[in-house]
Amino acid sequence: MTDDNDPLVYDQARWVEDAETYEPLLSEKNSEEVEVDSSLPDDLTRDSVELPSLSEPELARHYTRLSEMNYGVESGPFPLGSCTMKYNPKFTEDVAALPDASVHPGRSERSVQGTLKLQYELQDYLGRIGGMDAVTLQPPAGAAGEFAGILIAKAYHEANGNDRSEVVIPDSAHGTNFASAAMAGYDVVTLPSAEDGRVDLEALDAALSEDTAALMLTNPNTLGLFERDIEEIADMVHDVGGLLYYDGANLNALLGRARPGDMGFDVMHYNVHKTFATPHGGGGPGAGPVGVTEELAEFLPDPHVRKADGRYELYEPDNSIGKVHGYQGNWLVLVKAYAYIARLGDEGLSDASAKAVLNANYLAEQVDYEVPFGPFHHEFVASAGEQDAADVAKRMLDYGVHPPTTKWPEIVGEALMTEPTEIENKRTLDQLAAAFNAARGDADETLEAAPERTAAARIDQVTAARNPRLSWQALGDE
Repeated sequence: MTDDNDPLVYDQARWVEDAETYEPLLSEKNSEEVEVDSSLPDDLTRDSVELPSLSEPELARHYTRLSEMNYGVESGPFPLGSCTMKYNPKFTEDVAALPDASVHPGRSERSVQGTLKLQYELQDYLGRIGGMDAVTLQPPAGAAGEFAGILIAKAYHEANGNDRSEVVIPDSAHGTNFASAAMAGYDVVTLPSAEDGRVDLEALDAALSEDTAALMLTNPNTLGLFERDIEEIADMVHDVGGLLYYDGANLNALLGRARPGDMGFDVMHYNVHKTFATPHGGGGPGAGPVGVTEELAEFLPDPHVRKADGRYELYEPDNSIGKVHGYQGNWLVLVKAYAYIARLGDEGLSDASAKAVLNANYLAEQVDYEVPFGPFHHEFVASAGEQDAADVAKRMLDYGVHPPTTKWPEIVGEALMTEPTEIENKRTLDQLAAAFNAARGDADETLEAAPERTAAARIDQVTAARNPRLSWQALGDE
């Protein structure tokens, strides 16, 4: 029996056959050559192919072992700051797996009325949650939603005869904000943060001009701080004819309590794969619906779903920016988001945001590292101080938890950006705090050698990012 204030004794599964090989590939376990008989041209086929030949128990044990060598939100807490790595409830997977959810995009409107109804209602749900008048479901991820939102803003200015060239973005913003604005053809004006971690109003006033197309803002920001001057910020942007863009990455903190539209935001994207607990991470599918105010609705992507004469139909808005993704985005991800929202309802969504804020502030109080700023909403940023944040993160793996986001935002030195979300109970939060605090007391040489108890040791992350090997077969080329 361990004390809740002590880190867990942890050893991740390692399935070792010899000194250099972990769990073998299926083909290495047992395989056989199978002849190929195909009517395709000879230059497109092989005469034979080698396939694994295994019994069902061997196959089941292989994948179970691989799962034990990995870590995910079903293994334990996953407090990556700003990523909102929630547990994905299984009932949403069941809904998405229903036969009626499998819809071919080429089917006629008459034959997919139920599908269009779900899309229409999800548009309405998201609009009411965000305080927006119209929503498109097409963008397949948050970054794609940002880009679509900025294209809508650009189309709006062009339709009004305004040649705007700049987008203002705080220095603590997500990197995709800068990329989205630049891809849309805008010059980026970086806005420094004030000493309290929020928007510096004097710096904002100096940055705004008749060239300003939009200010891209996250609220709460990446430090977990709510922009108290948001109404004044909105007035300042609107006074120069600009639009206020809301990055929905941190919407989990506001559900049922505050709406970007009521704060003065004109356009926003929703990360439904964050806020509404559909799968997130690992390169899997996401969805980044975009909401707009009434004056921007005519620029939404084509097609859009509406209800007319008791039926649901797809139509092209008057000044649409065009299609940004096939069909209506990543359809099954949207189904899961719809199921999550419908299941929780107003009370459940409000409860989720309350617990997300409570958990972040509780955990921030328990860690021994310096935690500047506060109080927080859904996340906080601690500083590793003299320690290297990346080393701290690797060491936390040895204590059985996934580490937080590191080194960002840069306005906090050696940042440890942490978001426990609403899903974790007090015992798990205490386990997380114990891991933080154990790493805080570890010697530098211990941190630098970590992780020691995981299935794989520390990798060269720079080389892995610059020269990814996406198949085990690439190993044979060296």
